[in-house]
Amino acid sequence: MSDSYSRQNFETVAIHAGNTADPLTGAVVPPIYQVSTYKQDGVGGLRGGYEYSRSANPTRTALEENLAALEGGRRGLAFASGLAAEDCLLRTLLSPGDHVVIPNDAYGGTFRLFDKVVSRWGVDWSVADTSDPEAVRAALTDRTKAIWVETPSNPLLGITDIAALAQIAREAGVRLVVDNTFASPYLQQPLALGADVVVHSMTKYMGGHSDVVGGALVVSDAALGEELAYHQNAMGAVAGPFDAWLVLRGIKTLAVRMDRHSENATRVTEMLSRHARVTHVLYPGLPEHPGHEIAAKQMKAFGGMVSFRVAGGEEAAVRVCDRAKLFTLGESLGGVESLIEHPGRMTHASVAGSALEVPADLVRLSVGIESADDLIADLQQALDS
Repeated sequence: MSDSYSRQNFETVAIHAGNTADPLTGAVVPPIYQVSTYKQDGVGGLRGGYEYSRSANPTRTALEENLAALEGGRRGLAFASGLAAEDCLLRTLLSPGDHVVIPNDAYGGTFRLFDKVVSRWGVDWSVADTSDPEAVRAALTDRTKAIWVETPSNPLLGITDIAALAQIAREAGVRLVVDNTFASPYLQQPLALGADVVVHSMTKYMGGHSDVVGGALVVSDAALGEELAYHQNAMGAVAGPFDAWLVLRGIKTLAVRMDRHSENATRVTEMLSRHARVTHVLYPGLPEHPGHEIAAKQMKAFGGMVSFRVAGGEEAAVRVCDRAKLFTLGESLGGVESLIEHPGRMTHASVAGSALEVPADLVRLSVGIESADDLIADLQQALDS
């Protein structure tokens, strides 16, 4: 990361890092270099290091510079999806016979990657409650190479003390990987707390408009960054230039969007906490949340994701999802529009029967940036119908 960016505030970095004016035209937005290959000035005579767009593309380079600056890292890499980023990371860090500690609450796709894909080439994993540092320490073996964390977690909004786990990881000589998708770098910067790698699904808050799929890795170690870049090129699941451009555009408004997401989510949780048909609200901004104090210490605000449990069980939870009108029934999260889903039947169906299985009466909200009054009214009618 450039020293000039380290001296600037987040909002400034989000808009300017990687976004240098086009040298040919002066365009203030990096162009979409929709190109597969580049003219060489003689054999090996590359202009700016570009030869083939799987290896590097100027639009993707702009995004990767921006990502590194936002997370305070040495290297950022952009991928075709969040799972593509995770796959590249795991195949870079691990070899057959290695072991990873994964959380007892995580995105269903991440669990599926470990359970159905990575395990097939000889990597073992075990589950631990990452909100309990001692449980993580106890799960380590002499074959452990990484600790994998989501905080806030998906979908139960659990909180992990990143600094505490970073200390455990350092003592054990393993890497700490933090999925920062729910928080975004505006609310939380895991590398500054001692993490080794940050993972993002850029489909979510980074893009912010439900119009792009992408993933990212940001690392603090330049050597690891080089290894990841080698595998990124060798495996090829890179972000395309138009997708990279869309994420760059989204990031420019990340700070103001996250402020509004957090404000709206706080108001929604206040209503849900009072509603007779809601048995439990899961949101780290609530003082009664078991991770509230840690979240307040390591996050700027508490984000736009809210989960709650409904009296009447699974069918009642499904009815709430079906009756919502302003909240769109759909998977994913982090867009400007509000979404509602039933994790057990949708995003987390792949964890059914495992240690990560989610409660059947759980509803997950991605609270958007609409009027909070309208969002609250919609949830009230969905619960009361």
